Amino acid sequence: MKQLRNNVIRAGLDALYFTGAHHVLRPILAGVGTIFMLHHVRPARDDMFQPNRHLEITPDFLREVLSHVRALGVDIVSMDEAHRRMRERDFASRFACFTFDDGYRDNRDHALPVMRDQNAPFTVYVASDFAEGNGRLWWVALERVIAKAGIVEITRDGAVQRLDAGDPAAKQQAFNQIHDWLRMLPNDRDVQHAVSDLCARHGVDDTAIVRELCMSWAELRSFAPDPLVTIGAHTISHCNLARDSEADAAHEMRVSRERIETELQRPALHFAYPYGDRTAAAAREFAMARELGFATAVTTRPGMVFAENAEHLTALPRISLNGNYQNTRFLSVLTSGAATAMWNGFRRVDAA
Repeated sequence: MKQLRNNVIRAGLDALYFTGAHHVLRPILAGVGTIFMLHHVRPARDDMFQPNRHLEITPDFLREVLSHVRALGVDIVSMDEAHRRMRERDFASRFACFTFDDGYRDNRDHALPVMRDQNAPFTVYVASDFAEGNGRLWWVALERVIAKAGIVEITRDGAVQRLDAGDPAAKQQAFNQIHDWLRMLPNDRDVQHAVSDLCARHGVDDTAIVRELCMSWAELRSFAPDPLVTIGAHTISHCNLARDSEADAAHEMRVSRERIETELQRPALHFAYPYGDRTAAAAREFAMARELGFATAVTTRPGMVFAENAEHLTALPRISLNGNYQNTRFLSVLTSGAATAMWNGFRRVDAA
């Protein structure tokens, strides 16, 4: 089903590109700005099984995106500057922000050199448990379990399910089934317990993954002072806030910011909702971010930034630089706003 969805999206992007409709629609649908969403930036891998491929792009593709945005005459700005422009209604020129979720080490090792080449500011949203070295990247752990397994067993609704993982196609199907099941569990504790159980049975150390992939506080202290870098908050544990009580959600948001500010001795004024879709961030969370004093908060809801978004600064949309669509012809479509406008039924603001 996910492959079908990817194929439909790709076909839609191609249709907009080859008809040239995106050129006609750009003045109407591009809005006043774009906030790009990224996770990993690192050289391409040749593994046949890469279920989290959508979360990574190559340094070369990032360089192409930056060059494309510059060629459009768009200003690449920090989230601080984007906030100022929206607050003051300064829309004389379009802007673009680049934002990276989770705090991966490759943001420093592979993204930063590219951003420096283009003198492009960017924001990294850090989950404080990841920087502490005791968080859980459960989606990576799940990938590693299935990569080494031939059969994967899960207990779902009291029944044991045996899933074939004997070849790359079967592994992808097993990953999709388990991933979707995990996202439906009542809370993050249940997710972590289920994945840790799988890891224990298949010899994967899920406690070590975050230290392998994410920057520590010590690394962030040398990374954060770079003039191009802004550090934002991303909760303590990378939890689904919408499934937490109001008190727990507020704690996750507030304490993540406090930890960053204490460890790095600099303000963390911007926030990104983990997962960030409608099931993870909605009106309650948007209000909470505002009440906690965050200047902006970004979702994963797709969309361009319009002038009207200035009234909803803690519910900002983003454009995903998805590793499944690292194709230069798609850039012009994505930055035109045509694809996301169609996705959103031509609503300019989605902040409910």
